[in-house]
This record gives sequence, structure tokens and C-alpha cells, in this order.
Amino acid sequence: MNTSIPNVILVHGAWADGSSWSKVIPLLARKGLAATAVQLPLTGFEADVAAVQRAIALAEGDVVLVGHSYAGAVIGEAGNDPKVARMVYIDAFAPDAGESAGALFGKFEAAPLNDEIRPDAQGYLKLSRDGIFKLFAQDLDDTEKAVIHATQGPLHASALGGTLTEAAWRSRPTYYFIGNQDHAIPRVEQERMAARMNATVAHVDSSHVPMLSQPQAVADFIVSAAA
Repeated sequence: MNTSIPNVILVHGAWADGSSWSKVIPLLARKGLAATAVQLPLTGFEADVAAVQRAIALAEGDVVLVGHSYAGAVIGEAGNDPKVARMVYIDAFAPDAGESAGALFGKFEAAPLNDEIRPDAQGYLKLSRDGIFKLFAQDLDDTEKAVIHATQGPLHASALGGTLTEAAWRSRPTYYFIGNQDHAIPRVEQERMAARMNATVAHVDSSHVPMLSQPQAVADFIVSAAA
């Protein structure tokens, strides 16, 4: 299968790392796509955007830029690079210019996961065990849930306040993938963001982490964006 865009850059969200794409990457490779999973520092919005910009700079040719959850804000800023041809949001925040993920979150219908976020003394946020097992990744088996809990990347709260200077989705074809059983970003809010972006939308019956619970569906969606 020939695709017009050869590169996919995958950007993980909060409480995760690049391995959250481990099931999707081999499926993309089978379709001839070169995938790179960025490792965000999660220490602040500017540092996270810079990490994605470095990955884009190393890509040879055009890029499909994919972001999960918090990374939707990150790719909205980093995606203004001219190499970025398409944008894909997976259960993700989609702020416009002058907005941040945190500002959107504050306007959302209350999400059940909110009560399971635990700040530490340095301002980093983690999820409780119940948050991961019952609300974040409820459709995975207990072994996978335990790994997510053990390896979660704490997010500095300030990262959620990073505002976009220009929203890349305003000038590129955009795709939005919605997990219908998402308890972190309510489905109705995802649908509103996707509608505002005039995005091509797909739904799947999954938690907030469809790339782990429904990797084939996520990979197929990314492939369709690259085609």
C-alpha cells in the first residue's frame, strides 16, 4: 500500500510515555509508515513542544502528527512546522490560539477521573491506582493496568496552562478519534472539539487509552489520515 505521507510522529499524553504506542507502531510499519514515538519530559508546555519539534526536524519528508490526551495541546503548537501535513487527535485536547488544555478542561463537563489526580509538593500530578484501574484504562487487563500505574509519567501542573500561539489544525486536514467510554475527557467534549476543528471523526468503544485497548482501530485511523 502506498501512502502519500511517509512519516508518523506519535506523541503521548500525561501519565504515559512513548511506550503507550507500542501496539500501534508495528501495525503502522506493516503499512509502510515510519513511526517515531516522542518522549515528552512533561515538565512544562514549552519543553514538551520543543521535544516534538526536534522529532519533526529529524523526519525526512512530510509528517502525520498524532497526539493523545494532553498532547493534543502540544501538537497544536508544534504542528505549525511546514513538514506537518495532517493532524490526528486521539481522545485529545484541541485548544485554539490563546487557549490551553487546562482552560478547556475547566469548561468541560466534570470527568470522573478528576477526583483521582494527586499532586505532589513540587506540583507534579499523578493518578491514583483506582484512577488508572477503574477510569483511565478500565478496558485493559489487570497486568497492563499495573504496568501503566507503575510507569506513569507525572505531569507538571503548569504544562496544562501552556497556551497556543497558533493552532496548527486551523490550516491542515485534521482527524479526531473518540473513545466512547472515556472517563478523562468526556465524549461530548471531544465531539465539540472535533466539530470546531471540522475534523474527520471516528468512534470506538474504548477507555481513554484506545491505542492500548483498540490498537488496530487506532492504527487504521492513522493510516487513513496518511493515505
